[in-house]
Amino acid sequence: MTTNFLTKEGFQKLQEELEYLRTTKRMAVAARLHEAMEGGELIENAEYEAAKNEQAFVEGRIQELELLLATAKIIEENGKGKKSDIIQVGSKVTIKEGNFETETFTIVGAAEANPREGKISNESPIGKSILGHKMGETVKVETPGGTYNVKIIKLG
Repeated sequence: MTTNFLTKEGFQKLQEELEYLRTTKRMAVAARLHEAMEGGELIENAEYEAAKNEQAFVEGRIQELELLLATAKIIEENGKGKKSDIIQVGSKVTIKEGNFETETFTIVGAAEANPREGKISNESPIGKSILGHKMGETVKVETPGGTYNVKIIKLG
């Protein structure tokens, strides 16, 4: 079973989503399904089919979240508790690629990755490449589109 790395904040968000799906969303879909079933012929009822599809999606997401939370490992972000000079899941890192501007992000588990919020996955090409390295090092990043080097400017 794989371990899913989550920050405390990410764990909380997923717990809230699970609770919402189990209670509010599940009941809303059941009501929609009930209304569609009273709408006559189920074979030709598009609303019934849509409600069944939504129910399947909601139940699948509930199972996915339950598994994710059951196998989650809570990570500490650098600066909160222990400080490390080695990049790991939870590290906040600033890198520079060639003549481009520096980029700063936090390495998180795949379930929490959101590049727009500055969170990249430990399974992404950059995340995988810089894990275990230190500030000042230059690291080769291999992507499907090619290989490039990044310099680790700052950690923390």
